[in-house]
Amino acid sequence: QVQLVESGGGLVQAGGSLRLSCAASGRTDTIYTVGWFRQAPTKEREFVGTIIWGEGRPIYSDSDSVKGRFSISRDTVKNMVYLQMNSLNSEDTALYYCAARHVGVTAHGWGDSRAFAYWGPGTQVTVSS
Repeated sequence: QVQLVESGGGLVQAGGSLRLSCAASGRTDTIYTVGWFRQAPTKEREFVGTIIWGEGRPIYSDSDSVKGRFSISRDTVKNMVYLQMNSLNSEDTALYYCAARHVGVTAHGWGDSRAFAYWGPGTQVTVSS
């Protein structure tokens, strides 16, 4: 079992930045990737990006809505994953989740939520215009 808890959300003005954190605990040795997703009211959950836990290589969504503005990093000593968000706009307002994919789960694409067995409760990001 892996437990995840997000933090760092809040209210920010348009054009500002936020860094979200995801703390992982439990069987972190079984993590293959940790991904970030977001869900705005009345919208479907959206893949933001993921990072391969062992390599530290991030893979980002092809969506123009996040490309070039968001970056993902991780610290395996602290068991933390970070989502740095820059140039925020109102479209980034959402509940942000981190999720972990178990080692050996290769049946789905990088951003397919079905591949992620463990989810945090989410942290709210609100961007004011």
